[in-house]
Amino acid sequence: MPDVKDVDLILQAHPDAGRDSLIPILQEVQARDGYLSRQAIAGVGQALNLPTSKIYGVATFYNMFRFQPKGRHHVMVCRGTACHVKGSAKALEMVTRALKIRPGETTRDGQFSLEVVACMGACGLAPVVNINGQFHAKVTPLKLQRILDECRQEETTHADA
Repeated sequence: MPDVKDVDLILQAHPDAGRDSLIPILQEVQARDGYLSRQAIAGVGQALNLPTSKIYGVATFYNMFRFQPKGRHHVMVCRGTACHVKGSAKALEMVTRALKIRPGETTRDGQFSLEVVACMGACGLAPVVNINGQFHAKVTPLKLQRILDECRQEETTHADA
């Protein structure tokens, strides 16, 4: 869990910060912690004299902000035009069902997190899914299920070692 002192250090770097500094501060907090915790949002709100509801309003407007830590396996499903045409909606549906999470969420065990992105720039390989920086091309729901199973197996193997 992020430390409130970390947020304080970031805020100290912005001594005269006002509402116009909100997004850069939130970006710094997320860069440091990996996501925006409730405690961090409350600390930023207190420092900038803004209600947390306003901060959540801004942060939820931009899809770059996360409110949960990433899982050990961060799954990004491309929903760009080429991927959409080639069936990424079915891949996304399969992942949400298999992991029992929606985009922006992390599984309770912290193994997987899911993100939808507008384009990964790999249109010729559509549909594309990226897991922990590794691209998987021309995914089908079945291929994606195998990949997720391999990730689970990897975790089991590491836990047994």
